[in-house]
Amino acid sequence: MAQPVALWGEPQVDMKLLVENILVQHRPDMVYYENLYRELHANPELSLQENATAFRVAKHLRTLGLEVRTEIGGHGVVGILRNGLGKTVLLRAELDALPVQERTGLEFASTKKMVDITDDVEKPVMHACGHDMHMSSLLAASELLHSCRDHWAGTLLVLFQPNEEHGAGAQAMIDDGLYDEAKFAIPKPDVVLGGHVMPMRAGMIGTRKGVFNSAANSYRAVLYGRGGHGCRPHMTVDPVVLASSTVLKLQTIVSRETNPLESVVVTVGSLHAGETENVISDEATLRINTRSFSTHVRDRVKTAIERIINAECQASGSPKPPLIEEIGSFPLLRNDEATTEIVSEAFRARFGKDFDPESPVSMGSEDFANLADPISAPCCFWNYGGIDPHRWDDAKMKGKLGEIPGNFSLGQSGLAVGIQIKRHLSCMYIYTGNHNALFAPAIQPTLTVAIDAYVVAALAFLIKNPGRSA
Repeated sequence: MAQPVALWGEPQVDMKLLVENILVQHRPDMVYYENLYRELHANPELSLQENATAFRVAKHLRTLGLEVRTEIGGHGVVGILRNGLGKTVLLRAELDALPVQERTGLEFASTKKMVDITDDVEKPVMHACGHDMHMSSLLAASELLHSCRDHWAGTLLVLFQPNEEHGAGAQAMIDDGLYDEAKFAIPKPDVVLGGHVMPMRAGMIGTRKGVFNSAANSYRAVLYGRGGHGCRPHMTVDPVVLASSTVLKLQTIVSRETNPLESVVVTVGSLHAGETENVISDEATLRINTRSFSTHVRDRVKTAIERIINAECQASGSPKPPLIEEIGSFPLLRNDEATTEIVSEAFRARFGKDFDPESPVSMGSEDFANLADPISAPCCFWNYGGIDPHRWDDAKMKGKLGEIPGNFSLGQSGLAVGIQIKRHLSCMYIYTGNHNALFAPAIQPTLTVAIDAYVVAALAFLIKNPGRSA
C-alpha cells in the first residue's frame, strides 16, 4: 500500500492556524463529554461482555449521523463518515474494562460486578486502564470531525474494539471480516491511528518512529502433585512447594539468562493451589506473562519457561508432566516512520513544547497493530498523560517522581536506562498507573488533549488545503 501523503508544510495556507481555528470553532460541548466519561467509568464491562458499552457507543454514533456497523468480532463497533474523495483514516478506541475492585473514592467510582464468562467467577469490574477516556474522547472527536467536514475530504472510520485486555479483540475483528467490504461495507484504511492515556503529566503527549510497545505472551501452566492431609506431607507431592520453587527459578530467565542490554520481563501474576489450610492439593496453576522486543528473544524466553517448569516438576517427583499452554499474545507495535513523521508534525504544531517526538519505548503491550498489519496499512500510536499537572510538577520539584508506580523509561535505543522501583509509600505524590485499583486520570486537561490528538492526527491526512488549485 502506498505511503500516505499529508498537506502539512505546503506554502499556500497556514495549516497550523487552519487546524487551530477548526478546533476552536467546532469543539463540542465539553461538559457533556466529561459527564459521558463519568458515565462510562461507572459502568464498565469485562472483556467479551461489552454489550451495553457497545450499544451506548453505537447509539451515540448514530445520533451524529455516521453509518454504524456492530457485532464485529464480538461486540466491536465501527462508525463510518464518508465525505468525498480522499484518504481513509481509521481511529481506534477500546471497549473493555478489567476485573479490579476500584478504590479511587470517586463519586462516580464503579461498584459493578460481573460473572466472567471465561471462568464463571463473579468479579468486580473497573476501567483501570483508561478505555473510558479513549471512548469518550473518540466519540467527541467524531462529533468534531463531523461538524467540520467542510474542511476535509475522504472517509473517517472510528473503531471501538472489544477484548483488548486479552490481546484478542483486534484479531477477532479481522477474522470476522472487518475489511471484507462484501460483509460489512467498511473500506480498508490507508492509515491506522490510536493513542493511550498513561501515567505521565496531563497535557503531555508523545510518540516515536519505529518500535513503540513490546510484544507480550501469556502462559498457563498446571503443575501436578499428589494431594493428601496437611499432617502427612511426606505422603504427598506438594504442588505449593513445587510452584513456589518454580516461581523463584523463573526469575533467573531475566537475571541470569538474558543479556543485561536486552529488555525482557517475566512475571508470574497468578499462583493458585488448594482451597483450605489442612489439605495439600493435587495441582497448582501458574499464569505467566512475558514482554520482549524481538521474535528471537520471545522464543528463547518461551523455551526457558518450558525447560524450567519441566525440570522443577521432575525434580519434585511430579506424577505426570506439567501442562503448559499459551493463552494470549500481543504483537510488537512498530510505528511506521513516514506516518509518524506526518503525525509528529501535526502534534508539534498543536501541542508545541508539550509534544515529545522521541517518547520512550514502553514495556506495555497493545494489539493495535493487528488492525493494520494484516492489510499492510501504516500505523502510528501515541501516549498522553493523565496525571494532574499540579501534582506532577510539585512531585518533580521535590524529587519524588520516582515514587510514581510504573515510572519506567527506555532510552532511544530501546535499552533500559531508568527503571524506578515500584514502592507503596504513604505520600500524596504517588500516582498509580494503569491496571491499578487507584487509577484515576485527571479528566481535564486529559480529555481535551485526547480529543485534539485524534482530530489533529486525522486532519493531517484528510484536511483540504484552500490554497491548492483544483
